[in-house]
Amino acid sequence: MTAEKSPGNSAPGHWDRLKRRDPLAFRAFVVEHERAVFALLSRITGRGAHVEDLAQETFLKAYGALPSFDPDGPARLSTWLLTIATRTAIDEKRRTRFPATDRSDETAHASRSPEGEALREELGRAIERAAALLPEDQRAALVLAEFHGFSMQEIGVALDVSEATAKTRLFRAREKMRAELRAFRLEEAKP
Repeated sequence: MTAEKSPGNSAPGHWDRLKRRDPLAFRAFVVEHERAVFALLSRITGRGAHVEDLAQETFLKAYGALPSFDPDGPARLSTWLLTIATRTAIDEKRRTRFPATDRSDETAHASRSPEGEALREELGRAIERAAALLPEDQRAALVLAEFHGFSMQEIGVALDVSEATAKTRLFRAREKMRAELRAFRLEEAKP
């Protein structure tokens, strides 16, 4: 087992305990990966209380499937887990429509100018609106590539498509985002 594919805990026997579904080892696994799982789910489905439910569902699925994960196989444990999270989020989005997220409660850094901060917030809302317009498969590909650093092969595995299809989805997502954000730039350029 390589260190890259290990659960991240270097204690001897940790992987064996995790694979046997030891509750303490699994708790350490959750703590280690929960931030990435929550971030991915929020980016795909939007922020809200539903993200906690989806994260719990993701970890329950992972818990059940841990004995079948091959630490010497092609996937890293984090990639495998985020694949489960991605599929859980896409399945949920197909069943339910989530409201657009509200960014107005985010606080600004004190060192930024009010004008600059207002522009950053408006750009953030424009990016969020543009991403919300993407089909789920394209949005998932974009999130996995841009926010989680997945390779095309990893995106393909996560979305259960070929690498070429993953590349196409990411390309189309980026093109649509550029087009939507081009309109934002034009609006900002007006006096």
